[in-house]
Amino acid sequence: MSLAARKIRLIMNLRRSGITDLRVLAAIERLPRENFVPQPFLDQAYEDKALPIGHGQTVSQPQVVAIMTQALELKPTHKVLEVGTGSGYQAALLSRLARRVYSIERHRPLLREAEARFLALRLTNIHCRCGDGNLGWPEQSPFDRIILTAAATERPQTLLDQLKVGGIMVLPIGPDRGDQDLIRVRRTDEGFEEETLAGVRFVPLLPGLGDNGENGDTRQAGPGRKSLA
Repeated sequence: MSLAARKIRLIMNLRRSGITDLRVLAAIERLPRENFVPQPFLDQAYEDKALPIGHGQTVSQPQVVAIMTQALELKPTHKVLEVGTGSGYQAALLSRLARRVYSIERHRPLLREAEARFLALRLTNIHCRCGDGNLGWPEQSPFDRIILTAAATERPQTLLDQLKVGGIMVLPIGPDRGDQDLIRVRRTDEGFEEETLAGVRFVPLLPGLGDNGENGDTRQAGPGRKSLA
């Protein structure tokens, strides 16, 4: 089966699984997931499974990506913070749906690979930083939306403080090993409202930097990339 046929099958499966946001489905259909997986796994790019990308990280299965993206209720004017760039697939998807995406990755080699993919796809509204995702991006806050692609053991108050009133955060919460809950948190004038969306399994949200990391390196993806620091 060709990649194109597998992509069509994936989109149909996402529809059947409850993904109803047409903008999300269209963005997934337009985005070449094969650009975000290592060469040995190209034939699995449109299978509904997580795939390894090195450094103990994975690119999440498409259904989980779609659920999280739909749960954000994105508008074209939104500014989004992503914690955990990884392969760059989630950030690339967000960039098709929001005005601007700020993405933090603790592993510099992964960040460099993701930036190269953004450049190749001419995604100029993604801004990247190598740093500790637990700290967020305070100088760019508040954010309309925040998404974590690694599991926290509890609600990260530092990141919640960077969320606008009326904003939404989507994140997995649970133990480093074992079942976790995907939750959506809404910030209201009175505080925070939380709901559970699904059961998931993510790599843990770790403090500090990974291999070859260095704090404070901020870049803009795409042609004419420049420092924002």
